[in-house]
Amino acid sequence: MTKIRFKYFQVALLALLLSACASVPDNLIDSPHVRLSNVQVVGLGFDSQTFLLSFDVANPNPFPLPIRHVGYGVRLDGRRFASGETASEFTVPANGTTSFAISVDLDLLQTAPQLLWLARDGSRRDVSYELEGQFAVGIPLTPQINYRDTGNIRLSASLH
Repeated sequence: MTKIRFKYFQVALLALLLSACASVPDNLIDSPHVRLSNVQVVGLGFDSQTFLLSFDVANPNPFPLPIRHVGYGVRLDGRRFASGETASEFTVPANGTTSFAISVDLDLLQTAPQLLWLARDGSRRDVSYELEGQFAVGIPLTPQINYRDTGNIRLSASLH
């Protein structure tokens, strides 16, 4: 009978430790600082435009953050510009920074008012942006890490 109680104690202790481990990363990982560093027009078509969104990421943690997936939403001058999810594999060094970019194809018929405004005004003046999203990290038992930022940016073009 003592062996059975000891086994129950071991199972209960293991369950307690596993549930504690599952919540530890959420408390120990500080959210990275993400900044929209560039919005670049890289392609113009009859019915679509392609933009390259570049981001800088600063990791305030004393360990590297292996990023496996990025969710993002971008508003320019208060208007919804782009949102989505992409598999992106990169690592932000401990207490360091890195950059990554996402290519976004926009349907001209659905986004014509925003794109016309952006093409007209975005390269002549700074435009406010709002950025929010989440990173899925390659650390076991770690939930997604949310990020949010606001700032100003100027549109650039690299059409040949």
